[in-house]
Amino acid sequence: MTSDSDATPDTASADVTPDPERLRETVRRYYERVDADDYDGLLSLFADDVVYDRPGQDPIEGKDDLERFYREDRPLSGGEHEVLAIAVDGDTAAVRGTFGGRQGGELVAFGFADFHTVDADGLIAHRVTYTDRDTV
Repeated sequence: MTSDSDATPDTASADVTPDPERLRETVRRYYERVDADDYDGLLSLFADDVVYDRPGQDPIEGKDDLERFYREDRPLSGGEHEVLAIAVDGDTAAVRGTFGGRQGGELVAFGFADFHTVDADGLIAHRVTYTDRDTV
């Protein structure tokens, strides 16, 4: 005699793996909203317990700290991201692009690589940014 669990294939991991196109769209919306200073829309893309890592700086932990960062502490402004490539592997999207805008009073332009990992609800739960500048 087999139990119901024996007769049903294990699909638990498939249930939490996001649709790659949905993940790409979430990432595209992230850059559109940050460039438009749409912080409410931007924050709606993140999980409450999000962690944002920027090498060489303290991690930003939780949506409240993330909101404070974007509204008050983000050193970049008045700029635009250009997404050059998005590669999806499971629950993570790797993004390569450029940013041009202001940091302080200075015009800046630089390349970046971001990694966005989503939770089972499709919300960004972990983000890592690498740039060719020391602080962003």
